[in-house]
Amino acid sequence: MSSFFNISEKITDASNRALKLCKEQFKYIEEITEYNQQKVLSAFIEFGVSDVHFNSSTGYGYGDVGRETLDKVWARVLGAEDALVRHNFTCGTHTLATALYGVLRPGHKMLCVTGTPYDTIHGVIGITGQGMGSLKDFGVIYDEVLLKDERLDYEAIESAVDDSVTMVYIQRSRGYELRPSLSVDEIEKVVELAKAKNPDVIVMVDNCYGEFVEKKEPTEVGADLIAGSMIKNAGGGIATTGGYIAGRADLIEKCAYRLTTPGLGKEVGATLGMNRELYMGLYYAPHTVGEALKSAVYIAALFESFGYDVTPKYNEVRHDIVQSLGLENEESLVAFCQGIQKGSPVDSFVLPEPWDMPGYDSKVVMAAGAFTLGSSIELSADAPIREPYYAWIQGGLNFHSAKVCAQLAAQSMLDKGLLK
Repeated sequence: MSSFFNISEKITDASNRALKLCKEQFKYIEEITEYNQQKVLSAFIEFGVSDVHFNSSTGYGYGDVGRETLDKVWARVLGAEDALVRHNFTCGTHTLATALYGVLRPGHKMLCVTGTPYDTIHGVIGITGQGMGSLKDFGVIYDEVLLKDERLDYEAIESAVDDSVTMVYIQRSRGYELRPSLSVDEIEKVVELAKAKNPDVIVMVDNCYGEFVEKKEPTEVGADLIAGSMIKNAGGGIATTGGYIAGRADLIEKCAYRLTTPGLGKEVGATLGMNRELYMGLYYAPHTVGEALKSAVYIAALFESFGYDVTPKYNEVRHDIVQSLGLENEESLVAFCQGIQKGSPVDSFVLPEPWDMPGYDSKVVMAAGAFTLGSSIELSADAPIREPYYAWIQGGLNFHSAKVCAQLAAQSMLDKGLLK
């Protein structure tokens, strides 16, 4: 380390202690990674993936065998009937919106059972931005069940679900909240409660940041729809854009009609040479997610040793790749993110500063020196500049580089007299 980076002995000593603490969690993560890697590999083999599937189509994209096979591989991996995997989903929010608009109709009711969802989906639902084409503008009713002590309130969920509810919506990850992310077991319990009250209800899960963190995905325990971004877990750091929706075949067809047009759906859509990186991204995803999880565990152990509040703790079982770190004040928050940026392979010379980021209701500071702009599977740290001044860290294409980033973040704070 001393040959390449100027890290103080205080930090390197703390790092060595943190690594010893992480051993058991690393072993557990390796077990999950191996299982999911085998699951992905078996799907590739089952559907005979070949270089012909990487060919490019143009125009209407009729008969693109690569596109069609990719959907089948993804559906098998996720334990779903069908999937819609496309490079032209612009982001996770666009992917989620396509699913919501695809299956909800005027007069339908959407019930979010994980409290208020994160900021960027507010405009889609109509919590903010009325008059701009939100679900609310089109007559979709929205309601939510608040969390109880930062956990799912099963009793309240059971009470809220009735014949008037068309969709039960679950946000698996924490977003900019300190509540724990949801396990697949918890999601399964919500599915069972909801369908016992209303067998026709659609259970949809925002699966962003959760793919391949456990051995099962929500669609394997009864969720009707899940969706996520390809520049987070699902793309393995290889995919440069895109998203996926997976679940019941009839619902996927409706989502495809929303993405393209009724009557055409999945039959059109040129792939423009993007298939190869979408296949390769899926292949790498379990391993990359494992590296991101190790990075999060290490960051938790390191900064907890300095006296900061971390959630999850380094030895807790994880259900997404996000690590929250309580830095107590704006100066420490900004210094931490600037240190992360200094250890990034791309744009390490940039100095992040808080700014008014679209889709958020307060200034945000963001460190993201990524090969793919905005990629959250590559190590990044961002935070709204508001109390209680927590940073949200996610990603890490490889653990060894992420470890350096974390130490440089601590060094940035130490240099400014801010590190405990």
